[in-house]
Amino acid sequence: MLRARDAMDHAYARPLDVPTLARIALVSEAHFARTFRATFGETPHRYLQRRRVERAMFLLRDTDRSVTDICFQVGFGSPGTFSRTFRDIVGRSPRTYRKEARAAREAREAAAAKGVPTCFTMAWTRPSA
Repeated sequence: MLRARDAMDHAYARPLDVPTLARIALVSEAHFARTFRATFGETPHRYLQRRRVERAMFLLRDTDRSVTDICFQVGFGSPGTFSRTFRDIVGRSPRTYRKEARAAREAREAAAAKGVPTCFTMAWTRPSA
């Protein structure tokens, strides 16, 4: 299971399916799907989606690439699927997330210029759940 999870972590942008991951884990497809969920608490598909969204969050925060470019770079097949999955996992659209992340970064930078500790600023600007 760890080999399959590592493969998803490193090759998240490639098309990975249960048969491929089961071969990596050296088990049958059915056994792989059951055991992966029991071990990690989510299906292989959901784990891979979450991993792709985590990478997209980084790219949205730290690059100026378009949402569509990021969608394809992290392995999603369409912008619609990417946006829906991103919203399901993060709770906001990719564009809204980018806007809020940039505003939070600007607030941290402004506070740092005034001598406010970064840990306090990050806690203050953290989105509420």
